[in-house]
Amino acid sequence: MDIKCPICRKPTTLGENRWRPFCSERCKLIDLGKWATEEYKISSQTQEEGNLLEEETIIPPPTKTSPR
Repeated sequence: MDIKCPICRKPTTLGENRWRPFCSERCKLIDLGKWATEEYKISSQTQEEGNLLEEETIIPPPTKTSPR
């Protein structure tokens, strides 16, 4: 399968490519460096967002009803 290298955009293949999905070891190391210097980040919830989610999922206890 033909694809483009995510770093340099050169055409490459997935099949027998030793550095897939990159076209070369150089591009693979450039990508690794971006992760190491935190240029790439995986987003996460902020503390405030986490608190809002916790508050929304709290189920109040059932209320007692008086017998009729």
